[in-house]
Amino acid sequence: MKKLLVSLMITLPLMAMFITISCKNNKTANSEIKVPAFDVSGIDSTVKPCVDFDGFANGNWKKHNPIPSTEGSWGSFEVLDKENREVKIKGIINELLAQENPQKGSEAQLITGFYRSYLDTVTIAKRGITPIIPLSDKILATKNPSELIALAGELAKINMNGPFEVYVSADDRNSTMNAIFVAQGGLSMRDRNYYENKDSAMVKVRAEFVKHIDKMFSMAGWDVKNPGQTVLDFETKLALIQLKNFEMRDPVKIYNKIPFSELQKLAPGINWVDYFKNYGLNTDTLIVQDKNYLKNLGQLLKSTPFAVLQTWFRWQLLTTYANLLPSEFNKESFHFYNTVMYGVKTQRPRQERAIMSVNYRLGMPLGKLYVAKFFPESSKKKVSEMIENVRSVYSQRIDKLTWMSAPTKEKAKKKLAAFTWKIGYPDTWKDYSSIDIQPDKLVENTMNIALWEHNDMIKKAGKPVDKKEWGMSPQTINAYNNPTNNEIVFPAAILQPPFFNPDADDAINYGAIIGVIGHEMTHGFDDQGAQYDGNGNLSNWWTPEDSKNFVALGKKLENYFSTIEVTKGFKIDGKLTLGENIADLGGLTLGYYALEKSLDGKPKPEPIDGFTCQQRFFLGWAQVWRGNMTNESLINQVQTNEHSPARWRINATLPLMKEFSDAYGCKGTAADTLLIVIW
Repeated sequence: MKKLLVSLMITLPLMAMFITISCKNNKTANSEIKVPAFDVSGIDSTVKPCVDFDGFANGNWKKHNPIPSTEGSWGSFEVLDKENREVKIKGIINELLAQENPQKGSEAQLITGFYRSYLDTVTIAKRGITPIIPLSDKILATKNPSELIALAGELAKINMNGPFEVYVSADDRNSTMNAIFVAQGGLSMRDRNYYENKDSAMVKVRAEFVKHIDKMFSMAGWDVKNPGQTVLDFETKLALIQLKNFEMRDPVKIYNKIPFSELQKLAPGINWVDYFKNYGLNTDTLIVQDKNYLKNLGQLLKSTPFAVLQTWFRWQLLTTYANLLPSEFNKESFHFYNTVMYGVKTQRPRQERAIMSVNYRLGMPLGKLYVAKFFPESSKKKVSEMIENVRSVYSQRIDKLTWMSAPTKEKAKKKLAAFTWKIGYPDTWKDYSSIDIQPDKLVENTMNIALWEHNDMIKKAGKPVDKKEWGMSPQTINAYNNPTNNEIVFPAAILQPPFFNPDADDAINYGAIIGVIGHEMTHGFDDQGAQYDGNGNLSNWWTPEDSKNFVALGKKLENYFSTIEVTKGFKIDGKLTLGENIADLGGLTLGYYALEKSLDGKPKPEPIDGFTCQQRFFLGWAQVWRGNMTNESLINQVQTNEHSPARWRINATLPLMKEFSDAYGCKGTAADTLLIVIW
């Protein structure tokens, strides 16, 4: 699916909430605080807040909350996600399991059938790799690259990776209509950095990757000489002709609309006609992410021995379904993709993985039950009021910008006024009842779900965009910005502490939930979002001088973050993380001034726990981003992720704000020299 401007683990807990205009506790005489607004026992007072605010605000919490062996990171998001799964989602599944003979195609039948198939380890062991053998045989039966690419169109329908990805999404330059996109793909380790980085840590991962593939082929009984090195060598060549991750953040660069006939001219070695026929799409035009990649891919496929291509496709089949095969495959896949790449030591219990798999595969049917049980309708109104509050402050901030001219300000405010949002869950639910789910066929169940999702996607090609459609299930603890809809979306799982606490003082909530809302709203005006107009179309609405000023401010932020070394040999990529860093700075600024606006004309609030209202605002932000990470996870994040690690979303962003320096009496911070006031 087309990537949205998603805020990693930024979540908006949706439960009843009430925000007043005071920094005092909002509890009534008869209420009890179940979760402290900010638990001061988590503070490490031996750390100076101006030097290390994360260590100050969260130091003791981090000391007393080590990373569980089943996790690569552990913080506010993971704690809430675990509670959500183990209490709410597990409770729903257990209630469904108590039903006798649920109607075929109902949410109960789909969810319990898949859940039981995941837990039926006896049948899974007995069947071995039998469920994927027919597809392996099809790969081996192909006689040349042309036939193999044609088959790839069929395999892609069940989520098997190929050297390119085809999907349907809104046309960036005509956001009311869906178009067909062709993007680069095919990397088992997900990112080019894992193939070309010469650091010893990356060399070690590549060596483990080779061992992993060799072991997987051996367990499958597939007699192929040196499959691991074969796959690594091919994927390395594939990686080196792909755009780098920060280049893919440029929406203009990756928008290349061409006639279908031009595909064959770009890459004559690729059987486009039969691929699209087997994939189920027919089109006169499509949007290509990178013409050079397709051209070079055609040459690579032509020059690669056919046996290598078959081995690579069989590997993609095996790794796609490894977690659904007998335990030895599952454990080996976990070892590489979780232990080696993220530092996770212990695999979760099977039942917990079953719950997670149901939630991942059947998120919307499960979400329908989730919101009926856990989401109060009153939350929509309350979150809407918060959004309007932030929108009002944003408009005022635009008026005060000194680097932007009046014509661009007018267009920025026009886009801001056109901003929309979704809260909680979809207005209409899709019908999943046609999916065939059986309690003893886990692999087939997964394929059937993938095929349903594929068919649901391709039927949109060339049709108007459904602006009401969601890109996340309601129980997902996250939020996102969709630039082609000019909207922000808040699933139903997240308005709960520490993101929103109905019993907390406003300062904490403004630093958390309002900062999050501001973050998502600012994505509409970050280095990517600012290239879309109020209708969601990729369109330049800036004057040349204002655009130059905006780029220069972004460059300052990029350079600032690029100097930060998070672990030996690895720094934050300022280009890759620029959009999220802008959104963090913007969200914090909007949240702070929304709080200040709420205090206009009111008596000066009394300190709470020895902290002023302004100081508690920044504690609220720090509490959201508290957490620990394994070194492997940290390396993975700075290599592949558009978000700076959580610690630096605190320690690098706050010093950029004069408001933070003033609140804590800091001297010589980045705010004194950089003067990065973007929004």
